[in-house]
Amino acid sequence: MREIYFDNAATTRPFEEVVQRMVECLTVEYGNPSSLHRKGIQAENILKESRKTVAGALGVRPAEIIFTSGGTEANNTAIRGIVRSYSNRGKHIISSKAEHPSVYMTLEDLKKDGYEVTYIDVDGYGVINPDKLADAIRKDTILVTLMAVNNETGCVQPLEQIGEIVRRKNHLTFFHADCIQAFMKIPIDVQKAGIHLVALSAHKFHGPMGVGALYCKKGINLRAWQTGGGQELGLRSGTENLPGIAGMGKAVEVFGSHFREYTERMTVLKERMRYDIGERIENIRFNTPEGERGAPHILSVSFRGVRGEVLLHALEKHGIYISTRSACSSKQRQAGGVTEAIGLSSEEAEGTIRISLCPFNTEEEVDILVDALATEVGALRKLTGR
Repeated sequence: MREIYFDNAATTRPFEEVVQRMVECLTVEYGNPSSLHRKGIQAENILKESRKTVAGALGVRPAEIIFTSGGTEANNTAIRGIVRSYSNRGKHIISSKAEHPSVYMTLEDLKKDGYEVTYIDVDGYGVINPDKLADAIRKDTILVTLMAVNNETGCVQPLEQIGEIVRRKNHLTFFHADCIQAFMKIPIDVQKAGIHLVALSAHKFHGPMGVGALYCKKGINLRAWQTGGGQELGLRSGTENLPGIAGMGKAVEVFGSHFREYTERMTVLKERMRYDIGERIENIRFNTPEGERGAPHILSVSFRGVRGEVLLHALEKHGIYISTRSACSSKQRQAGGVTEAIGLSSEEAEGTIRISLCPFNTEEEVDILVDALATEVGALRKLTGR
């Protein structure tokens, strides 16, 4: 059976160039970057080149990039690092009600240490109200942490407007952006938006699992929470995952060289999918905003009268892979969550699926998906009488 993969917000298939580069690091260039001999120097140069590539894509300095084990560690390093280093400025943090568990659960944990967290309401797509953010910032606000692109709805936050508000209301407040779904999907101007910390994850843009990065603006001193040999600017001790880091650098290089082509292709496919689903299936709700307010790769749809998990497995019989919500959220049931934050009814939340594209999906695959959706939704509604 032909397999059609529409779960690219969960993870992506690595580029062939990425796999090849990683194999080279595992079989030929396998030195430890800390070693003083030729193999070590070779490995150190690979590390430097990958750091330079990631930094270049973000428009920042290589010395401001810290490699991590993934997006969750990058988010934790940023949030916990700021509060550990700058608690003298205050113990108030601002976020939204529609964040990824790696941010939400971290903030909930910090409450146990006396930190106060204000969660801002979002609209029906997951976008914050900038005026409410401005009202929430106080003299003791140490951090604003928000997701650039929501991993469930695909909505795009107005980063530049948010950054301007943070600077205007309290220039001592740090701005952390979870750009795990945004990087290589939408343009990100870190400098213009005034972002101090950015979290990235390689497997979201056809790199390997188990590697990510954190941008930390020069001059910000994060306290390390993993000590040892002093790797990664002293913030993340331990021998670096050289094959993974090299793979991440190669993924950035490949995707970056085709950025406009790839994002335009995904946008066209998503718009076609959205239109066809809307034409063929009734009693639904789209949770992803149209146009540039939505990322090019994510489409969230609620089918009333259908359970999303049942629909997921029905599509799987057609060789089609989608998800009901984020892969991380399906394991960690945070209170409320995105579906509640955007105002879905219990029926709509139960019937929500997320379809996420990559540049290599085709129009034919979209048509097959829509046909299967129309068939299975109709059959499930008939079965339940809803």
